[in-house]
Amino acid sequence: MTVRQPWDALSGTRVVDLAHPMRRGMPQSPNHPPYRMLLERRHGDLVRPDGGSAANEIVVTGGHVGTHIDALAHVSQDGRLHDGSEAATAQSATGFSRLGIEGFTPYVGRAVFLDIAGLHGVPVLPPAHEVTVEELEGALKRAGTGLRPGEAVLIGTGWSRHWENPDPEVFTGQRGGVPGPGPAAGEWLAARGPCLVGGETLAFEHIPARSGHSVLPVHGRLLVEAGVHIVETMRLTALAEARVTQFLLVLAPLPLVGATGSPVRPLAVIPAGDDT
Repeated sequence: MTVRQPWDALSGTRVVDLAHPMRRGMPQSPNHPPYRMLLERRHGDLVRPDGGSAANEIVVTGGHVGTHIDALAHVSQDGRLHDGSEAATAQSATGFSRLGIEGFTPYVGRAVFLDIAGLHGVPVLPPAHEVTVEELEGALKRAGTGLRPGEAVLIGTGWSRHWENPDPEVFTGQRGGVPGPGPAAGEWLAARGPCLVGGETLAFEHIPARSGHSVLPVHGRLLVEAGVHIVETMRLTALAEARVTQFLLVLAPLPLVGATGSPVRPLAVIPAGDDT
């Protein structure tokens, strides 16, 4: 009898990195502390008797910078969190006593990619484009699959292509807005009971021109009411280019106790050469 090893299932697959590299000056929401990294010790600062030397760094970052996941404690509505409790009773200078990101179980499971830009035959949706229920249903039909509760749903807008734009306000949408699901589309997603949803923009949802993050109704519906985690600033262009519609997603945030979010490096495991 041949014993099948757990890694045998990964033969003939390739891994696609869905995270943007983190660097100083990368686009981010003005609502969050920026990412900073500096070398605290350089080679030569301390040399061991055998000639060896080491370098190390200090990293300072907000939990919602770069590719990251929102904890349920990130958003409240009328002063209350997802569990119905008062946010004020859970928060302190050291973080949240409940619903922090350390409570998120690392996700290893099926993800469905709904390529809205591909549905329209364009690489990138225009700024401030509101993704509708009809578009989500159209992309799902085009994907040739269905959605099951407890799984992951990723929304493709093509916005990753603006990540390296010399003008960071293009990606952040400070002037022109960004594409994403509107309230009706957010309701459609919540009704399907995913564990998490993800997208390519800073706030996942539709942001009209010149409005910034003044209101985020989809965040309230997903995080507070439905308990659905949101992954933002993902790099989904490789999935769109390979026409991948479903795959194994591996996603694990840092277990930062009491934090409202965490950097994350989502990995898509797909069959090698898959273009369907």
